[in-house]
Amino acid sequence: MHHCIRETRLGVALLEAADTLSEAFDTGLYLQRLSDHCVDLLGASAAGIMLIEGGETVSLGVSSRRQRLAQDLLEVQHHSGPCLDSYGTGQPVPPIAILAAHASSRWPDFTQRALRHDIDATFAVPLRRNGTRLGALNVFVPAGGEHPAPDRESGLRLAQVLADAAAVGLTNHRTVARHRTLTSQLQQALSSRVRIEQAKGMLAERWRTGADETFTALRQYARRHRLPLHDVATTVIEGTEDAEGLARERPAPS
Repeated sequence: MHHCIRETRLGVALLEAADTLSEAFDTGLYLQRLSDHCVDLLGASAAGIMLIEGGETVSLGVSSRRQRLAQDLLEVQHHSGPCLDSYGTGQPVPPIAILAAHASSRWPDFTQRALRHDIDATFAVPLRRNGTRLGALNVFVPAGGEHPAPDRESGLRLAQVLADAAAVGLTNHRTVARHRTLTSQLQQALSSRVRIEQAKGMLAERWRTGADETFTALRQYARRHRLPLHDVATTVIEGTEDAEGLARERPAPS
């Protein structure tokens, strides 16, 4: 029965990891949920995910269980720690005892903080997709945790499955977000162009002149008054333009 429940929880976690295409997607909540699933599936004390771009941490998400602990252990990894090692190499950092790491002066700030929180061991796995590294998932194992040492290797593999699923979900979200932004920009550019053409036509009819002349007047007026050309065109369409000011910008007849 326990095995069945764990498989169901893993299925739910993988489904949530893939669900990133909603416009209401919240990165912080997403990372927290995945960290929570990691804690439940691995019997960990806490877990957290660090997203990194250009060598800088851009987002942190930690499990709601022992949230302050996880936040503390991620934030202390400014210069060294399991997250940064895993992200830097693109490879998992296998389970390591905190006491042993501290004795060898590995991650001194991190291990000192982990000992203070009664953490027995830690491991980390990278979030990576098609050769691109997005960050790392860090798991914190309490002293006397649910899983004995031999089981931590299977825990490492399970954590990597969750991290890989998260990397796919986050990559898909970023791709769709970029496409939405580009589509919005193209729509705005098209709308702006349509309004400018409409204003040119209205002025050309009013002034009994060509479209080139009216466009020159619109552009020069916009530059002189430091206004977007689109905004000047809008005032013409809505009939609220500075008619005298625009007329003064008309090129002299050749």
